Amino acid sequence: MKTKLMLIGSLVAAALLTSQAHADDKFTLGRTILLEHGSAAAKIPMVICRRTNAIQIRAEKDLTLRKAVVKFQNGESKTFSFYRDFKEDDKSDWRYFGYRRCVKSIDVYGNSEGSKAGVRVYGKEKK
Repeated sequence: MKTKLMLIGSLVAAALLTSQAHADDKFTLGRTILLEHGSAAAKIPMVICRRTNAIQIRAEKDLTLRKAVVKFQNGESKTFSFYRDFKEDDKSDWRYFGYRRCVKSIDVYGNSEGSKAGVRVYGKEKK
């Protein structure tokens, strides 16, 4: 009886998590921290490449975002300029690559309004 309840609970949890992932169609590529006086890039390395056709950036605290440089598996890179202030929980619009590509790392350039601010970068499952 206890095993059946655990199995049913696991199936319900899996169904809920799966439906949320498909409803949103976005996933986290990575996150990093921007410093108040940082001039170097905040790097988001990836152990394995992640396939996506676009990125979106969300600020976890107030910050000024200059640019993001996305590096692909084939050695190419694409730079997206922002040059704008983000308030906490602000998101950028989706920036597209043109087609699905394998992302190896992302360099984020900017400054936080306080001592540090988190930045989360999302990828998109579908167009």
